[in-house]
Amino acid sequence: MAARKSLLHRAPARHELDALLEKARQRGVSDEQLREQHVSFAYGNAPFDEARITRQSAEISAMHTRLVLP
Repeated sequence: MAARKSLLHRAPARHELDALLEKARQRGVSDEQLREQHVSFAYGNAPFDEARITRQSAEISAMHTRLVLP
C-alpha cells in the first residue's frame, strides 16, 4: 500500500476553526434544532426513488420518535 502523505505530518493549526468549535460547544443545541436535524437526517437518508417518503412524513415520524442522549 502506498504511504499516505497526509499521515506523515501534523495538520496545520486552525485557530479560527478551533475558536468557532469551542463557541458551538458552549452554546449547545436547542430541542427544536435537534428535532430539525433529526428530520433532515431521516429525510436525507431515505431512498431517492421512494415517493412515499416526503419531508412531511419524516416530520411526522420524528414527532413519534424519542431520542435518548447520553
